Amino acid sequence: MPPGITPAGSAERKGLRQALRVLLVDADPDRAAAVREGLEFSGCEVVGLLADPFDLVARVRASGADVLVCALDDPSRDAIEAMALLNRNEPRPVVLFAQSAGEAQIEAALEAGVAAYVIEGLAPSRVRPVMEVAIRRFRAHEALKRELTETRATLAERKVIERAKGHLMRARRLSESEAHATLRRMAMDRGQRLVDAARGILPTESP
Repeated sequence: MPPGITPAGSAERKGLRQALRVLLVDADPDRAAAVREGLEFSGCEVVGLLADPFDLVARVRASGADVLVCALDDPSRDAIEAMALLNRNEPRPVVLFAQSAGEAQIEAALEAGVAAYVIEGLAPSRVRPVMEVAIRRFRAHEALKRELTETRATLAERKVIERAKGHLMRARRLSESEAHATLRRMAMDRGQRLVDAARGILPTESP
């Protein structure tokens, strides 16, 4: 989980009120200065100010940012792709403020991992509340991804165990219950998880 983003639960409100490390992306220096002042006034720490949204993975890692606030009047395809790359390699909540956008542009940004897309521009007073909503959405999305990954892993492990049982049934002429008991004994004797013992007895050519 990214630094500064606490797990959901009893600590959620406390986590949102701690000093969030914000990476600000805005090519307009006057607006960026006003937004920075507003963020710092609300208790955030602005760890960097970028004029463009490119090479975000390296910049986020270098700054240790918890969240990104991007002011892009008209987000380009390259900018959205940079956010997608960040989401794949160093996921963080991203808040994107834009002057206007078409439906396809908004959809592309959301698919790239943008947690909040706000039209009508960036106002300093709006940033902190929008960030807090974005962080909650980001948490929920990351939890869903973890659950899906764990579910897929569980299904894959069950398939391995079933293949191992089938192998024992054929090789030793066992019933399914006998094969399962044999596999469990192997796992216990070797101090392994059931799936690891199952992998150990499958023929090497099996996936």
